[in-house]
Amino acid sequence: MGLFRTADLTELAAAPLTYPDAGATRSGRMPGGYDHLERSGVVGHGRAAFERAATAVLDWGAQGGVGFAVRSTGPAGEEGAVAVLTAGRPNLGFDFPCRVVWAQTTGDERGFGYGTLPGHPESGEESFVVSLRPNGEVVFTVRAFSRPAALVARFGGPLTRVAQRLAAEAYIVAIRRAVRR
Repeated sequence: MGLFRTADLTELAAAPLTYPDAGATRSGRMPGGYDHLERSGVVGHGRAAFERAATAVLDWGAQGGVGFAVRSTGPAGEEGAVAVLTAGRPNLGFDFPCRVVWAQTTGDERGFGYGTLPGHPESGEESFVVSLRPNGEVVFTVRAFSRPAALVARFGGPLTRVAQRLAAEAYIVAIRRAVRR
């Protein structure tokens, strides 16, 4: 995370994840020692809505839809893609570097999970999955486990957790908007 600097995608491509439990958001069995978060919301109804939601999710639509500037080496549906999400202006904002650790790009459940890289204020993983239910509902789920890694996150304490929960709700709204377009 850097105020007045921008993380370099090339350097981050070789960086290790900042946590050992890669892929845990896919199974739903969250590791101990982290704060856990799961939020879901209906974002539409029917196959066409599902396809629009899946396209948005796999193209960084949740992140871009809440105002993050997204720089990446590939789409979110590409395992291994590195992304830097920037809150604020590119040289005055905060960078959140991450790597896609798993992706599901076919079927009635599609999405991905990304893990934190060095420079991210948190250590952990977050996933974004859209599902087409048998009753036709299109449900978007955000699941995460994390713990503070940087001083700013540690000092943020409960405010950091509130911000994460608000972000999860905003991601749901962003995908709902993408479906309606």
